[in-house]
Amino acid sequence: MSALDGSPLDVGALDGKAVLVVNLASRCGLTPQYRGLEELQERYAERGFTVLGVPCNQFAGQEPGSAEEIATFCSASYGVTFPLTEKVEVNGPGRHPLYDTLTTTPDADGAAGDVQWNFEKFLVAPGGQVVGRFRPRTEPTAPEVVAAVEAALPR
Repeated sequence: MSALDGSPLDVGALDGKAVLVVNLASRCGLTPQYRGLEELQERYAERGFTVLGVPCNQFAGQEPGSAEEIATFCSASYGVTFPLTEKVEVNGPGRHPLYDTLTTTPDADGAAGDVQWNFEKFLVAPGGQVVGRFRPRTEPTAPEVVAAVEAALPR
């Protein structure tokens, strides 16, 4: 997987961390969730946590921008400090292999499968096990997300 700027994503920098993987879009009604994602990043980064933002244009074309436009939007609008990947597909025949793995994880209601919309969240514990899935309307700072993040932090 590549970083948003096209360079190789430093996967080693994620090793040993709890990672909240989130498919993003800058023109979605849920885009204000960037604030909560950045809040989690700031609150838990020093404890071995990071958000990993994954831009995706599969839902109503709500992430049409170039890599540079996405980076500028995230920085200027929300002060994003967490890493961003290249734009990928999260569903369908072009689904990125990362999402082949993530989408096998069920949500709190026991439903697995395709990503429903922008801002679906997957929590990966240190060591790579997916330990939580939160649907798009679940805010990043919702009690259930915060509790799961805190439980997944490295000891």
